[in-house]
Amino acid sequence: MRRWTILALMAFMLIMAAVAGVAGADRKNSNEPDLVAYTTLPPETVLILAQAYERATHVRISFVPLPAKDLLEKLSTERTADVILTDSEVLKTAAGMNQLTPHISETNDAVKNDFKDERDRWIGVWYDPIIFCANKDYLRTLYEIPDTWRDLAAARKVRIGITDFLAADASSNLMFQLIENLGETATYEILDGIHPKVMQYTKFLSNPVRQAGMGEADISIAVESETLRYIQDNYPLKIIYPADGTSYILTGVGITATDSKKVSAAENFADWLLTDDAHIALQSNGFYFISTNPGTLAYKTFAGKNLVLFDRAQNFTAQQREEFLDRWVTEVRLK
Repeated sequence: MRRWTILALMAFMLIMAAVAGVAGADRKNSNEPDLVAYTTLPPETVLILAQAYERATHVRISFVPLPAKDLLEKLSTERTADVILTDSEVLKTAAGMNQLTPHISETNDAVKNDFKDERDRWIGVWYDPIIFCANKDYLRTLYEIPDTWRDLAAARKVRIGITDFLAADASSNLMFQLIENLGETATYEILDGIHPKVMQYTKFLSNPVRQAGMGEADISIAVESETLRYIQDNYPLKIIYPADGTSYILTGVGITATDSKKVSAAENFADWLLTDDAHIALQSNGFYFISTNPGTLAYKTFAGKNLVLFDRAQNFTAQQREEFLDRWVTEVRLK
């Protein structure tokens, strides 16, 4: 009788183990992500990051692409995201809404204060500067290469490519940072000097680079990431970093989770974004950004060590920004 009891107990334990194994397999194969991330970045960019991170850590992240306004609204009403990956302006607003959990680590401590929140509520992970994208054949015809905003405005017989200030945040942000750092009068003088040489005010950031690469423009005002993409495709382009400074798009990460387990997982992901692994994943798929982490190989091998970045401490209101753009339209574009 005792032997049958022991055998029954063993059978019960085997059944329970099998049930637990099936349940574990179900959880492992579940469609439920480990982390949910809101983002304003293009889906193709975040998909690369999600796949690379899952391969490295077996942690699954579900990215939800949203316009900036919708992202901030969902943060304040739903609280379903664990992390947000977006530009610094959105992160600043989210921090002001008390939606972000501060995070300090050995990894993000190495990042310059210019690239992060003073209370560690968000951290910049990469940036993309505005540069002069010059056609190499055109450069061979010059005795002196324009390498400042004033030089470009004063240059003669040059065809310039640029994205419309009303069409892209990166382009309008350039105007605002020029005003912040060079002054309003000097900025409109520069833009007024550039305007007659503009071949076309394009709608997309990639088109000025294409124009310079195809010889349709001599120098384009463009984001570096798009320029590097074309250079990798063997277009005859050279990057010139404006010596008097330039604007840049800063992309960063903020933690919105409140559950301790989710916070820990989100912190690990935030630190991973500052590693070479993240940048290798992006670069191998044609996305070329500058890491904010000086300890990475991606940063150490960056060629533009003399890059001068504008101070981003602008406090322009939405109304002021609209007025700057209106003035450009009436006094420059339509003049």
